[in-house]
Amino acid sequence: TCSLLRSPKGFPKLKNDTFLRAARGEETEHTPVWCMRQAGRYLPEFLETRASQDFFATCRSPKLCCELTLQPLRRFPLDAAIIFSDILVVPQALGMEVVMVPGKGPTFTEPLKEVEDLLKLRQKVDVTAELGYVFQAITLTRHSLEGKVPLIGFSGAPWTLMSYMIEGGGSTTMAKAKSWLYRHPEASHRLLRLLADVIIDYLVGQVAAGAQALQLFESHAGHLGPELFQDFALPYIRDIAQAVKSKLKEEALPLVPMIIFAKDAHYALRDLAHAGYEVVGLDWTIRPQEARAQVGKEVTLQGNLDPCALYAPKEKIGELVKKMLESFGTQRYIANLGHGLYPDMNPEHVGAFVEAVHAHSRHINKH
Repeated sequence: TCSLLRSPKGFPKLKNDTFLRAARGEETEHTPVWCMRQAGRYLPEFLETRASQDFFATCRSPKLCCELTLQPLRRFPLDAAIIFSDILVVPQALGMEVVMVPGKGPTFTEPLKEVEDLLKLRQKVDVTAELGYVFQAITLTRHSLEGKVPLIGFSGAPWTLMSYMIEGGGSTTMAKAKSWLYRHPEASHRLLRLLADVIIDYLVGQVAAGAQALQLFESHAGHLGPELFQDFALPYIRDIAQAVKSKLKEEALPLVPMIIFAKDAHYALRDLAHAGYEVVGLDWTIRPQEARAQVGKEVTLQGNLDPCALYAPKEKIGELVKKMLESFGTQRYIANLGHGLYPDMNPEHVGAFVEAVHAHSRHINKH
């Protein structure tokens, strides 16, 4: 139950730390598994809880975020929970208006068009004032989990957020946002720096509130080539890991494992492996052996079953999972999908995926 806000102290003792151990590269009895978008529209109870509420109003309700975060854990023996929220709460904290348009997705009422528009953004953001509702949701959920599994906090990465703020929503080409990188490189760096600074404070605040791991989503990495990624994405990804860690130390907060998930960025895997994150998340378009060869043995890999594999019959899902585990190895590895769950997926198939990871990894570890 998600009642009554308690302080971020005296959290229940963690009973299943498999996910955290794998993230840190320690040995595990089974391979831990969780799913991106596991708190989502594929669950009838999610739709029921969300029915009467505007999407971002739901994000601003700690009680509802807690309930939605816990729903998948009532059904499946997942090894981690991820707080229900959205990456676009950060642009909202900068003063931009975002609405969820049914059938279209998130839409900015006034996207950034000209460099002058940057002046409309808050230049100093008090994350507790603007995003305190996320911190409350994390604290509440951490208590409500009763130590069952660790809780993951997250944020979008600067380039991905910048692209939404300029495009005004989803886009197949990101041409408006990319044109800024070519036409206004200095202004682009100003915006990316502003975003990175807010993200750093936001992630540190999530740990203070009770998050036990953090994931940074560079969901639009695939729209950049190696050069643009090197100039406009990677420096900020690196900086966020470094700054979050040094602030956690300064504030005597736990040094939690950090995950970088840069979708479609296999051209940058080597760099991402040295960017200061314990875990590198992979999408489904790269072979596990190739990824392992590029990142080396010092980081944990996470991923990367094609989400659409969950449309297959359950036996087939088991075979695909077995193959994936044999390719990655069961250690220094966290099983996941290569992207989020889709709304029309059968919850039973999600269960089959989770159970297959546990069963096959235990079997491989024994033999």
